[in-house]
Amino acid sequence: MTRYLLAGGGTAGHVNPLLAVADRLRALEPESEVLVLGTLEGLEARLVPERGYELLPIARVVFPRRPNAAALRFPRAFRDSVADIRALIVDRDIDVLVGFGGYVSGPAYVAAWQEKIPVVVHEANTRPGIANRLGALLTKHVGTAFRRTRLLHSRLVGMPLRREIEDLDRAAARTEAIRSFGLDPRKPVLLITGGSQGALAINETVWKSAPSILGAGWQILHIAGARWDRLSSDLVGYQIVQYSDRMDLALAAADFAVARAGAATVSEFSALGVPAAYVPLPIGNGEQRLNARDSVDVGGAIVVENAAFTPGWVDRTLVPLLEDRATVAAMGARAKSVGVLDGSDRMVDLIAGALAGPPADRRVR
Repeated sequence: MTRYLLAGGGTAGHVNPLLAVADRLRALEPESEVLVLGTLEGLEARLVPERGYELLPIARVVFPRRPNAAALRFPRAFRDSVADIRALIVDRDIDVLVGFGGYVSGPAYVAAWQEKIPVVVHEANTRPGIANRLGALLTKHVGTAFRRTRLLHSRLVGMPLRREIEDLDRAAARTEAIRSFGLDPRKPVLLITGGSQGALAINETVWKSAPSILGAGWQILHIAGARWDRLSSDLVGYQIVQYSDRMDLALAAADFAVARAGAATVSEFSALGVPAAYVPLPIGNGEQRLNARDSVDVGGAIVVENAAFTPGWVDRTLVPLLEDRATVAAMGARAKSVGVLDGSDRMVDLIAGALAGPPADRRVR
């Protein structure tokens, strides 16, 4: 029996691939134990127990980005976190540490390295985070979701995806998808999504531009998110929902999409061959624009800046593109050419390789 410790959390971008790998490990090795290291403040505090895994909570330690009082407190907080995680590793007899970035992964990598158990890293974004850059210094077992990611010792494994996405046959599921969202089976579908919270700029522009899009012969499935309260329209063919717990069906229905360029979104669209116009989040370190590059470079997607995503852009650029059905279909095939559907299996293989490494680097039990 192997005891796995998976570290990551804070945002869905860290928690979802962690849970996808956890599920695959549990399916392949039901006799093994999969534990999750996280905080009580992040999404993992709710999602991990809901999925049936034990969460081992630790204090949140934020890497300082500027000299201030928090930076002065950081070294001691980091050392304390490493010590706490080392104690957990010994107490729970952990065999391997798999990190997915986020606040808990940095000290976890150091703790596992000091305890001489194998370390495995997964980086979801094209631009690596601080924690994973540290982890890559301590192991040769590093997987990335995107080809353009530059990280020591890394190799492409893709994004670990939910089983319902991996197993989705879009053509076979389309009839159910069209029916479940109240759409017209005779018209192509433009999917709009800004994530669970929604994207105000995307929502506003699509709301104003809906007549032009519908006039191009398309219909709209708009998943607006929690912060949007316009949940109905008088326009025939414009379906608005606040949230969907069947994103697999939304993707089965979609012929084209407008979305943020989060790592999971780009990975799912590419893996399934959904062409898209990505509107990167205008804050952060620019990683969303970079996440879309693989698909953009092969002609599977286009990128428009948040400030430029206006009704005028929709009329000048998006509507003419949607009217060219042959180009849309070709974009879908090109997007799929850079997609990865088996990221969970590839990560499990990477973990197995770490466990099979030289015993001289292992902790003596």
